[in-house]
Amino acid sequence: MTYIVAIVNQKGGVGKTTTAVNLAAGLALANKTPLLIDMDPQANATMTLGLVPESLEFTVYDALIKTKTTSKAITLTEIENLSILPANSDLVAADLQLASDKRRVFRLSKALATVRDQFTHIIIDSPPSLGLLTVNSICASDSILIPLQCEYYALEGLSRTLEALQTFRKRLGLDLSIAGMLLTMMDSRTKLSAEVASEVRRHFPDKVFSTIIPRNVRVAESPGHGKPVITYDVASRGSRAFLSLTKEFLEHERKEETRSRARRNLGRVV
Repeated sequence: MTYIVAIVNQKGGVGKTTTAVNLAAGLALANKTPLLIDMDPQANATMTLGLVPESLEFTVYDALIKTKTTSKAITLTEIENLSILPANSDLVAADLQLASDKRRVFRLSKALATVRDQFTHIIIDSPPSLGLLTVNSICASDSILIPLQCEYYALEGLSRTLEALQTFRKRLGLDLSIAGMLLTMMDSRTKLSAEVASEVRRHFPDKVFSTIIPRNVRVAESPGHGKPVITYDVASRGSRAFLSLTKEFLEHERKEETRSRARRNLGRVV
């Protein structure tokens, strides 16, 4: 069964793309077969994996507009086991072209229907907004992972994102869970980072990953080399943090599968 997770936060600059790329790479190194989907017209995830967006013949835009082209757009990366459904600037036009489709928020789900079983995991990098592209990411997913920068406005952005998710659940009938909240860009030298981390854990004690992603120069450098930090500098603090996140993510997934089986078994008994 394929596990689909969207990386979502309507606030920009919180590490969504960095998290999506490195989690996907970590899963590949753990002998899984992940697909990374770039749903951001800026195509940063695409570039981080060494692709040149404007040179691509097919992208996620084509998959959304003509869902039968999905398999043509999926591209192998230099990392063994890791594939990507890339993006380029064409994706900007998707909102307008899908405006007349009554089921436009489910276009990504439809595009993935024929290919999802080829992958153990699908990780979706969403743009910093709650527009059509992000809503498509959410509607295609089993759960949501929310990166939170350790700064003053983290909780404010988080509350808006959670309110929006609750609205989507009700209006669209989504069976959607939160895989976890990930604290990012932690600067252990500042009191503010520690205070924000403590406050988030106090409000959401069971939803925050134990792993914290630190501020690290190797994480910032790696996209310029067309690599996730996990393969750019495996010994760096940033790389070790994302490898720890991958392990924790897989443990969470196993627990969710166990709970799901228990609920199904209970339903049969009742």
